[in-house]
Amino acid sequence: MSDPLRTHGDVFVRPGTLDFAVNVWPTPPSPALRAALERALADSAPYPDERPAREAVAGRHGRPPGEVLLLNGACEAFWLIAHALRPRHAVCVHPAFTEPEAALRATGAPVTRVQRPADDWRLVPEDVPAEADLVVLGNPNNPTGNLDPADTIAALAAPHRVLVVDESFLELTEHPHHSLAARRDLPGLVVVRSLTKLWGLAGLRAGHLLAPAELVAALEAQRQPWSVNAAALAAIEHCAGDTTTPLRIARAVTGARTDLLARLGALSHITTWPATANFALLEVPNGDATIDRLADQGIAVRPASTFPGLSGDHLRVAVRGPEDHARLVAALDP
Repeated sequence: MSDPLRTHGDVFVRPGTLDFAVNVWPTPPSPALRAALERALADSAPYPDERPAREAVAGRHGRPPGEVLLLNGACEAFWLIAHALRPRHAVCVHPAFTEPEAALRATGAPVTRVQRPADDWRLVPEDVPAEADLVVLGNPNNPTGNLDPADTIAALAAPHRVLVVDESFLELTEHPHHSLAARRDLPGLVVVRSLTKLWGLAGLRAGHLLAPAELVAALEAQRQPWSVNAAALAAIEHCAGDTTTPLRIARAVTGARTDLLARLGALSHITTWPATANFALLEVPNGDATIDRLADQGIAVRPASTFPGLSGDHLRVAVRGPEDHARLVAALDP
């Protein structure tokens, strides 16, 4: 792919490799979720009906349905925002998921990159230009793995600004109190959520955003009709009503991530940072050679040089299980 901003982890995975490149939690859909999908596929209704799923998401977050927009994958939100809003001065906080910037640049919007400090990758609100009318950031942030306090992010909200917070990995943490999904008091706040990462539905493309009703209406006006298919709607409705699975998986992710970081911490030549979700950022010497060595041993990782502010010596690795972690660390041990 010629544009580094359009590079994602799946392109680094080959058949038969051990996949540390894609940061989707490797759990198949539950029997109940699978049954919901099968019912949707068996239904002979002519067109998708978004209303049940929209109401389910609204109920989950304590908001009116008019403040919910269902998405053909969370990534659709960034392209809708770029096309609908046409900001005069957009800010993307980096290093971060790059599709928001790619979408903005595709519409000709001017984009300022604000870099997180590399010591701990925290958000520094004062670094964001006051005149920015659109600010996009991730929490937990991908690929750095850090989680910013909700109050720190909320400080960026302003009447003249749309603040987009990508919470695609939030439910994979044990810190739900840092979500802004229920905050209706912050002007211009857009919270983006994905089903891909926690529920293992990357191929289905399902997500949603939460925002003031007038902003939702503006985004919806830019969307093609029937954008979200019936199976994705069934998944959204089911997952919005399931409050136990996220808690269970968040606990599993915490335990597995602790194992991974402990094993990596035993390698003195590798730098790691604290993380909260199902991936971690590493800095290794001779990054290209390391990636090649891992590939020769059948292990795929995510080179992080396409994230603005990172170098060829940075890698993102997904959290897996202890056996897979042991194989990765053995391959990283010179």
